[in-house]
Amino acid sequence: MNAWRRTRAAALIAVTAAGLGAVLPMARADAAAGDGTPGDPNISYVGRWNMTNSSAYVPYWAGAYLRVGFTGRTVKLRQRNTIQLWASIDGNAFTSFTGSGTINLTPATLAAGNHTLIVSYRQVAGSYTGDAVFQGLTLDPGASTVRAPVRPKLVEFVGDSITAGATSSQLAVTGYGFRVGEKLGYDHTQIAIGGMCLAETSDGCWAQETRYWMSSGGQVGTDQWDFSRYAADGVVINLGTNDKSHGVSAADFQAKYTAFLARVRARFPNAKLLALRTFIGRYAAETQAAVRARNAAGDADVFSVDTTGWLPADGLSDSVHPNDAGHRAITDRLAPIISARLTTTTAPTTAPTTAPTTAPTTTAPTTPAGGACAVTYRKTGDWGTGAQFDVTVSNASAVPVNGWTLTWTLPGSQRITQSWNATISQSGAAATAVNATWNATIPAAGSAGFGLVTDSTLGGATGFALNGSPCTSTS
Repeated sequence: MNAWRRTRAAALIAVTAAGLGAVLPMARADAAAGDGTPGDPNISYVGRWNMTNSSAYVPYWAGAYLRVGFTGRTVKLRQRNTIQLWASIDGNAFTSFTGSGTINLTPATLAAGNHTLIVSYRQVAGSYTGDAVFQGLTLDPGASTVRAPVRPKLVEFVGDSITAGATSSQLAVTGYGFRVGEKLGYDHTQIAIGGMCLAETSDGCWAQETRYWMSSGGQVGTDQWDFSRYAADGVVINLGTNDKSHGVSAADFQAKYTAFLARVRARFPNAKLLALRTFIGRYAAETQAAVRARNAAGDADVFSVDTTGWLPADGLSDSVHPNDAGHRAITDRLAPIISARLTTTTAPTTAPTTAPTTAPTTTAPTTPAGGACAVTYRKTGDWGTGAQFDVTVSNASAVPVNGWTLTWTLPGSQRITQSWNATISQSGAAATAVNATWNATIPAAGSAGFGLVTDSTLGGATGFALNGSPCTSTS
């Protein structure tokens, strides 16, 4: 974003280079479990870190952090030069610390026992040139580190200054990506720098299409990231807000978004990829078209996320950047969607290569003889402010259904906010689901399924009909 674009002045480059001067390739020393040195295997480093110097690890991008358990009543960080960071102990609120040398994270001593620590450093960007070089932990005499409980999944959040948390109170830590990860109990990292575009432009917009693959996005050198270092279970992409200001055409944006999704898929073959509509709606149609193109190419694990209406009236700190309230609102909407996607088995990832990208099927729909269809509409998730439903459409006739449209009536004022394995539209209480390319045929005595997320927990949907023919239902 323009309001928080990183400065490429020579002074910044010089200071950053000087800050990493000691992080040079050298023989890795074997660290003992529990000793608190950077190589201690009890310390988890999440995101992209430079570990070439065994005595000084450096975090890259906005969302990298370390996580570790420890015993005793105090914990201190050994830092090289002045740095700002945020630390959370035992799941409490993140506290800001600034300093150099030994930084005491427990000015008020803790109760004796086991504790968990998370440390996130402020990203070097704009005029900020802090020295994020972790040199280890200092614990009480006789205390040691312990392995923190393993988190079940890891999600990458890819974007620009919005994803980096610009203008929120604690930057990356109060950004929606960090908040979503902590809310779900997942590991998470924000691959984001202020001012980034999707497409590299002639006027100098740094772009994820070229810099996502780098260890530091080009802020420190151009070395390529080793994607074998971690495997993301989900990748959430929020790009396009800046491209418009740099003259990227709609057609070029769509083509580059499609290619970017394909390249990310090659790096993370098993991840769910979620493409967010930018919060101010730029390139919304092109983002959705890129997702459809990948679906038509056989990748059923790429999804569009419509963010329309997510930001409350008081959710912006300026005309573009969410404030803390905005990031909290995004978190409340996005967390259940990610949870649903990462815990749901998707339809087969094979689709006809000739399938159109704008319509699910070209075959004329057929209807089960005598309206022999049944629908199971089952709530599979409930988080208080919304719910997930899985829908199964069964064909009890002796002939297949080739191309299907399911209609039904939603309860109350419920709205559908997300869907997968079908294209869903809504007008008032009337909802319509049209098959995807890979589930267009419901075999005789077979079934097809899709899922959706709603903005309330109400059940009791009624009036199901398949291609205009009434269905029995369990709801």
